[in-house]
Amino acid sequence: MNKREARARRSRKTRVRIAQQRANRLVVGRSNCHIYAQIIAPAGNKVLASASTLESEVRKELKSGGNRAAAAVVGKRIAEKAKAAGIDTVAFDRSGFKYHGRVKALADAAREGGLKF
Repeated sequence: MNKREARARRSRKTRVRIAQQRANRLVVGRSNCHIYAQIIAPAGNKVLASASTLESEVRKELKSGGNRAAAAVVGKRIAEKAKAAGIDTVAFDRSGFKYHGRVKALADAAREGGLKF
């Protein structure tokens, strides 16, 4: 990632954070090999639920953690964990990543699992 791309990602991230300060946030993180999702309280001080491709149950059913199928599995798991915690509405914080590919697959699976964005 060059300087221009990094600066653009930081500015997108800042705009999203400013807009979503008063709701539970579904935060997405990704690397080349894995994808992560967390639901964070509005104050930003507590993780209410989390899921990732590093969990042993998820790793058993996936060949690779860095593809759209893995992102869909993580989306379904985060939706299940959110429902168990009594959360049904979240603000989607993509952390500056474009809404495309794995990030979109995770979001779509979470919606199918019952989360409202």
